Amino acid sequence: MGCIITGIMTKKPTEPIPEQRVLRFIKENRLFTAGQKLVVAVSGGADSVCMLDILAKLHRELSIELHIAHLNHQLRGEESDADARYVAGLSARFKIPATVESRDVDAYRRQHRLTPEEAAREVRYSFLADVARKAGTGLVAVGHTLDDQLETILMHLIRGSGTRGLRGLLPVSQWLSGKYGITIIRPLLEISREETAAYCAQNKLGPRADASNASLIPLRNRIRHELLPQLRQYNPNIAEALLRTARIAAADLAYIDGEAEKMRGKVSRKLKSTVVFDKKLFQTLPPSLQRHLLRTSIESLLGSIKDIEAAHIEEIMNVLEKPPGKKTALPCGLTFTIEYDRYLLAADSAALSPYPVLKGETRLNIPGKTAIPGWNIRAEVIEPPVRGETPDEFAACFDFATTGDVLSVRCRQAGDRFQPLGMSEFKKLAQFMIDEKIPQAWRTRIPIIVSPVQIIWVVGCRIDECIRVTPSTKRVLRLVFRRA
Repeated sequence: MGCIITGIMTKKPTEPIPEQRVLRFIKENRLFTAGQKLVVAVSGGADSVCMLDILAKLHRELSIELHIAHLNHQLRGEESDADARYVAGLSARFKIPATVESRDVDAYRRQHRLTPEEAAREVRYSFLADVARKAGTGLVAVGHTLDDQLETILMHLIRGSGTRGLRGLLPVSQWLSGKYGITIIRPLLEISREETAAYCAQNKLGPRADASNASLIPLRNRIRHELLPQLRQYNPNIAEALLRTARIAAADLAYIDGEAEKMRGKVSRKLKSTVVFDKKLFQTLPPSLQRHLLRTSIESLLGSIKDIEAAHIEEIMNVLEKPPGKKTALPCGLTFTIEYDRYLLAADSAALSPYPVLKGETRLNIPGKTAIPGWNIRAEVIEPPVRGETPDEFAACFDFATTGDVLSVRCRQAGDRFQPLGMSEFKKLAQFMIDEKIPQAWRTRIPIIVSPVQIIWVVGCRIDECIRVTPSTKRVLRLVFRRA
């Protein structure tokens, strides 16, 4: 009896693979529509060669155009070169155009400090995206089989990838390479590896054998050759059990997806390269929705969640109640930052700051204009009264007799104190910023206007009480900050 998972039906490995099984799977899962061009990733192994042969036989019925893509990873010397020649021969045999290229995966691995498997995957999918773009399509077919599905589920379970990882491989998924995204489809996801080998033998396709698949160094290979055989000793039907788990996980996630989409616009918004969560509303959500929204938000920023594991999401969950200023570092340079009334998920927690980076100290031209990185500052001395101005947090007026004309702009310094407007006592600037709920990442960027004796203005926040304009003020100093 078969076990269905997201449209996948297992068959006994001794059964043949009629093209109609693949055809049915394609239609049931809506992998593509008629008239589309499809890049077929062919390594030369039995799985991808089987896929190519079946798609070639079905291309008229499906009304699709095929283009073969093969990447020589340059990792196995002459064997890799022979694989490339074999795929080029398939292109001629099937009369299907092909792109066969070589890329230095090992150099990429060293440059990005990846495992050989990670480097090969990234380079391979980047290559496939390039081929698809040049071919004028966004569809790429890969030869993942039912065995790959089982191995992926176990690999995710071992790594602690959470419920999402238990779904395993999907018939359709997305891959973002730079600014160009491709849709990955898996037509053979209900076919076993043993069946693809039998199909190739029956059709005299002569696929290539990759000796590295026997190595026990990669985790996937250890799962294939060691873990799965041991699990079958405990449960001969382990494949069906794993697929059932994947089916349940997929159904649960489909429900959570729907609920999360209902809440996304209410609790979060994307600004520039930052996802902003309403802290109060986010805390009212069930933990399952919180986790889901965090994961999908990370994916929206990175284009992929391949480096994000359940442990990273739990790190965020564990700091939701922490005080403002707490940060959690995530892979790929992302940071989760807690502010007073919101959470920020961004590569730069200061990305939404209205203040550019501020360095050094600059004397102001009074009257006149002063330019510093990120700002243009205008100073004018005028006669009171000052009327009819629209409130502007980046403009302020002062008693010129009190401020004098020797003023500078700088960032905050240790020990800074001033008397905020409306207060009767001095206050430490650091405490003032905390009380005003100014995000920690902004504080070193806020321009501070100072005279030789005191702070005049914390720009965008508050002036000093002692230099306010009063009825006895004779001349007014007006300062205006504008972004450069």
